[in-house]
Amino acid sequence: MGLDNPLHILLLLIVLLLVFGAKRLPEMGRSLGEGMRGFKDALGGQSNQSSITQNTAQPVAAPAPAPVPVAEPVAAAPEPVTADKA
Repeated sequence: MGLDNPLHILLLLIVLLLVFGAKRLPEMGRSLGEGMRGFKDALGGQSNQSSITQNTAQPVAAPAPAPVPVAEPVAAAPEPVTADKA
């Protein structure tokens, strides 16, 4: 009894799929792989940082163009009130 039986592995994968969902599983696998790689590098004293950064680098989107300022209409100044002396 153990994980050497393909049926046990299949049952474990089905349970993981039901619990975490299809969108979350690849992210969890990637994170687990990077953690194991980091642990292995720490034990061996090797640094394989270049391959890790190449695999996890995300393409950078171009910045959005700056909005064009729009001139707002200026309200006319109120006319001065003059008192008529009659």
